[in-house]
Formats: sequence, structure tokens, C-alpha cells
Amino acid sequence: MKNTFDLTRYQFGVGRRKSSTARVYLEQGNGIISVNGKKFEEYFSGNLSFASVVIQPLKLLDKQNSYNIKATIRGGGFTGQMEALRLGIARALLKLYPDCRTTLKNFSLLTRDSRVKERKKYGLKAARKAPQFSKR
Repeated sequence: MKNTFDLTRYQFGVGRRKSSTARVYLEQGNGIISVNGKKFEEYFSGNLSFASVVIQPLKLLDKQNSYNIKATIRGGGFTGQMEALRLGIARALLKLYPDCRTTLKNFSLLTRDSRVKERKKYGLKAARKAPQFSKR
């Protein structure tokens, strides 16, 4: 299913974290957040205590109830998707409010966290864990 949005009404932002990618569309509205066609609370029903992490950029600029957010998230797990969504929201808000760059930057909301899981190497049990060494 391909999303087709009228880009004149929306502000667009992409967020990535680990192997998650979030495409975020901001529209004037009343604070409704939908992720992959579901309500935000429904999509992240497992742990809503992290919901404040996602809407942190909106809270900083005091715009929680000013915009509707439509997001498409692919890949990764719970935390990666949440943080990718937060980065996407921050980048979309930056396009609307370029003068708020320092505010968002001070809270590290515009920084892409590039850490990903390191691959396992041959001869080792994990990425860096070696088998136990025996002298005799």
C-alpha cells in the first residue's frame, strides 16, 4: 500500500534509528497521531510510558494540539521505531519553524543516532565475545 499525500498541505520529515525508518507527515490539526493507519496508542499499545519521548519535539515548541501526524514506520523494534518517529517529527517541525533549530538541537532531537548492532565475526561467539581461553 503506497501512501499518497498532497505535499502542499503536509510538512515531511524522515527519521531513522537502528534498522527503523519513519516517514512523518505534519498537517494543521488537533493533535491526532496515526502510525501505519492505526492510532498511536493502538500501535504502541505495549508501552505507552515512552509516548512522551515521541512527542518531545512538539512539547518543546508547545505545539502538541496544533498538528495531526501521519507516520509510516518500517523495520526495527519498539525502541528504534519510537526514536525514528521522534526524529521524523523534529525534522518536519524544523521545516515549519527554522528559527527553533537551536531549541531542538539543545535537546539532541535533530541528531541521527547512527549506532546499529555489530555483526558477528567468525571464530567468535558474538561480535566481540571470544571463546574461553585455556592455557593447558
